[in-house]
Parts: sequence; structure tokens; C-alpha cells
Amino acid sequence: MHPKEHQKASLALFCKVVDNYGDIGICWRLARQLEQEHGIAVTLWVDDLQSFQRICPEVAIDREKQQIGTVTVCHWSDQNGVFAASDVADIVIEFFACDIPPVYIAAMAQRTPHPVWLNLEGLSAEVWVEGCHALPSPQPLSLTKYFFFPGFTSKTGGLLLESGLQQQRQAFRHDHAAMTAFLGQFGVTPAEMTSLKVSLFCYPQAPVSALFDAWQKSETAILCLVPEGVAVDAVETFLGQAAKAGATATRDALTVRVLPFIPQPDYDKLLWACDLNFVRGEDSFVRAQWAGQPFIWHIYPQDKDLHHIKLHAFLQRYTAKTESLSAFSLGWNAATDTTKSTVDWAETWPLLEADMLKIAIMSTDWQRQLLENGDLTSNLLQFVKTVR
Repeated sequence: MHPKEHQKASLALFCKVVDNYGDIGICWRLARQLEQEHGIAVTLWVDDLQSFQRICPEVAIDREKQQIGTVTVCHWSDQNGVFAASDVADIVIEFFACDIPPVYIAAMAQRTPHPVWLNLEGLSAEVWVEGCHALPSPQPLSLTKYFFFPGFTSKTGGLLLESGLQQQRQAFRHDHAAMTAFLGQFGVTPAEMTSLKVSLFCYPQAPVSALFDAWQKSETAILCLVPEGVAVDAVETFLGQAAKAGATATRDALTVRVLPFIPQPDYDKLLWACDLNFVRGEDSFVRAQWAGQPFIWHIYPQDKDLHHIKLHAFLQRYTAKTESLSAFSLGWNAATDTTKSTVDWAETWPLLEADMLKIAIMSTDWQRQLLENGDLTSNLLQFVKTVR
């Protein structure tokens, strides 16, 4: 029997887009998996439909309410509105403490029984997360909110992972024709397929120009695939033209190609097709781990360099790393403990390149550890059952 035939639960997911694509990326993956694999009726409230549209082209940016597949998408334009108890879902999730409308909370209090209210927190490898995961927080109006933390251990909620994703990745990785056709649609030539292929997704602070300089001097041909709108200044300087989708240039060993923003399933394929992936924030960071290829994480910058603590915590826990990957990651995030003001990328890059095959092999064991924790969506629904 399919879950939809006996699971009638409804769920409201509230998302405020802070990090352009990461927040909505996570929430959209969660919404789809809840519906497709667990038969939950999902309403996704999101404040920025434009960012949403870039990862999901079906989104109409001028509609207050729409159906994307079987997920109801509502434009969360303000904190007002009129909600009755009958409008409230069985499960209410606010992503990353986004402050859902007070009028909705008031309706939650009038609903019998009260919905299960979760705050889905940001991902961190810090040890304190295990102690805070699943803790209740009493709220006004006799409501209770629970903190739900994704994470890397069995004492957390795990990571988002759709069933069948690993099988899809394996099939794609073993189908050279499929990979060639996929990258070919972006202009990648058969000759470029033999290059070391890198996807680049980072925040504006990343030292991209300096790395490009080092890559141009590489003994290996390097193809860098960068989405439109990412590292614009460095990419335009390299290209000598606007960094629009389709633009490309080759200088010595380095070829840079600008890609259009692509839907989430295609972004997964891009990660699978590349030998090294530069990712940022949370969503692409998690997808890179499921891709099983070496990756460099650009963590979302925070005041007083608090993000460096999170970076160190992850690198300490991460088993698919070498000294070169750790050093490169710290340099990429300006988190080195050295007195040097800049990183010598011409010196740092060859060390990472030499370790890439070893890192890819170790990634298999890291994935195995993550899989033992179960997937976040299933863990979340199991938790809901325990507190209902």
C-alpha cells in the first residue's frame, strides 16, 4: 500500500529566504520528499518567490497561491492575514526561527488538538547540537515548540536524503554518455570532458581571482563551471566580458564556463559529473556530501567570525579529508591560524589535487556513517509521532 493511501497528515512549512538559495533549497527538498515519499499534504510559505523560481522554474513569481506538483506554495508577504483553526496544519515547521505570523500562532492555539510545532534549525557539526536536539520550548497560549536539528550523528535529525538518490548517482556516474550529454547542453566540448572538472558555487568573499591565477599555471587542464551570478567580479575579469550564461574563455590551463541557474535535480547531476565541487551555505554543502566527490565548503559568513567555529567543528568530524583539504578549506574561508595575510594558492592547490582520488575513496565511508543516522525527513516524522 502506498503511504498516500493511509497517511492524511497536513504540514505547513514557513521559509524566509536569507541566503538566496540555501534556505528555499532546503525547504523545497523537504516539502517534495514529505509529499512524494510520505504522502503528507504540504503547504510551503515562502517570502521570496524570485529566488525560489531560480531553482524551480515552474514557480510563478506573481501569484499569492499556486500548486507546484502537489505542493501548495503560498507567498508569505507579511505577518498579517486571517487564519482560522481549520486553516492550521497538523504539523507546523518554521525554518531557522523565521517567526511565523502571530495570527497563525493564535489559530494554532485554537486548534484541537494543537499542531506539532517544530523549529527546524540550521546544520552544524558542533557538539552542543546533540544536547539541544528535540528539546521542547514552552510557548504562550499553552503551545510547545520543539527544536529539531539536522546533523552528522545519531543524536541529531540526520541529513536530507531522498530514497533512490544514491542509486541514481551511481547509474549516472557509470554512464559516460549521460554525463557527456548533460554537460554538453552547457557547451562543454568532448575535449573539455577530459579536463579536471570543477563546479564553483561560493559567496562574494571567496578568493576566486587568486585561485584562477593558480589554475592558469596548472599542469592539468582545468574546466571551471560557475553559475550565473556567482563570483561575478572575478569571472568577468577572467572572461573579459559579462558573466552571462554561455560565456566562456580559456587562458593557459584554465577554461571558465558560465552556466545558467539550474533546477535542483540538475544541480545534483552537476556535482556528480565534476571531480571537485566548491559549495556554500547548507543545501549545496549537504548535496556535495551525497555526491561522494571531493568538495570545498564556503560557509555562510557571520559576525565576529563565528562561522569559523562551525567550519572547524565540521572539519574535525569529517572523515573524508586529508591535511591538504583541511588547509585549503581554512584558507578558502579566511580561517587560517597563520600570520600570513594571504594563502599561496599556487602552493596549496597542487597538494589538494594530488589527494583528490584518495578523498573520493574515503567519501564512501563518510556516506556510510551518515546513512546509519537515517534521513532527516523520516526522522522528523518519527519524532512527530512521539510527541503527538
